[in-house]
Amino acid sequence: MNLPKVIADLVKAQDNFDSVAYANCFSETAGVFDEGKTHNGRKEIENWIENANKQFKTIMKPINFITEEKTSILSAEISGTFDGSPVVLNYHFELKGGLIQSLNITD
Repeated sequence: MNLPKVIADLVKAQDNFDSVAYANCFSETAGVFDEGKTHNGRKEIENWIENANKQFKTIMKPINFITEEKTSILSAEISGTFDGSPVVLNYHFELKGGLIQSLNITD
């Protein structure tokens, strides 16, 4: 599957539980919306993913990738130490300047 470099880097960072590398895939002003909460800015994103990694040990297996106008959507099988694992989630990315500007995670 041909993923933009920044999204491939994000998947690799997630699978390595590297919250700093994960956050560095985002712009300084980026936002992430997940499970009803918004995390703004690189530092908040780093803290959010670090806590999620400690709690759930989540890894991503990309299944499908499409681009629609300004949004790229990665469907990935997510597995970890959470109830119902594995699940398929959709990652809606807006990219800007080679970095992620926004990410909305849906099921």
